[in-house]
Amino acid sequence: MDQVKTGALIRKLRVGKGLTQKQLADMINVSDKAVSKWECGGGCPDISLLSALAEIFDTDIQVLLNGRADKNDKENGDMKKLRSYICKQCGNIITASAEASVTCCGSRLSPMTPKKAGEGEQLKVTDAGGEWYITSDHEMTKEHHISFVSYLNDSTMMMFRQYPEWGIDIHIPMYRSGRLVWYCTECGLLYQDIRPARR
Repeated sequence: MDQVKTGALIRKLRVGKGLTQKQLADMINVSDKAVSKWECGGGCPDISLLSALAEIFDTDIQVLLNGRADKNDKENGDMKKLRSYICKQCGNIITASAEASVTCCGSRLSPMTPKKAGEGEQLKVTDAGGEWYITSDHEMTKEHHISFVSYLNDSTMMMFRQYPEWGIDIHIPMYRSGRLVWYCTECGLLYQDIRPARR
C-alpha cells in the first residue's frame, strides 16, 4: 500500500461523498486527526478498517490498497466486445461492457478472450422460418459441457444458460448479423459470427 496514493484516494472519495474528516472518523471510530494523517500521506488506515472504508465509499478493498480508482474509457456500446468473467469454482458467469474488477469464491477473475471456433467446434445454426435454431453435438457431461451460449450484436445481448446432460436447443429471433459466444468447461470461451442468408 502506497500511503500517499491511498491517502489521496481516501480524500477524493470522502469529498465525493460530501463527508467531513470528522464525519468519516466517527463512522469508523477513529479520530479526525487519524483521517487527516492518512489524507496527508503520513500513514495508512489499519487493515481492520479497510472493509468499513470500502463499504462507506462504495468501492472494494483492492481499490483502497492500490490507491487509485481508474475510470474506464467511455465505450461505444458494441456488445460484441462484452467481457466475460467465469468462475471455475462455482460456474458463475459475470459480464461487463468495460474492464471491471471481479472476484468470486475468493478469487480475482480475469476477463476471458474468446477464440474463433474451428470448423469442428462451431455450433449448428439453421434458419427456422425467421428464427435461428441453434444446436450442437458437443458433449454435455458434468465434466465436459457448454455452460452458456450468448448471442451478441452491436446493441443486444441474450444469454442462454446450459446444463450438463441437456442438449443445446436454442431458438432466437433472426436479427441482423451477430456473434455467438459460448463457454466450454474444457475448451474455454469460443465464438462464431452468424448472419442471415441473403434472399
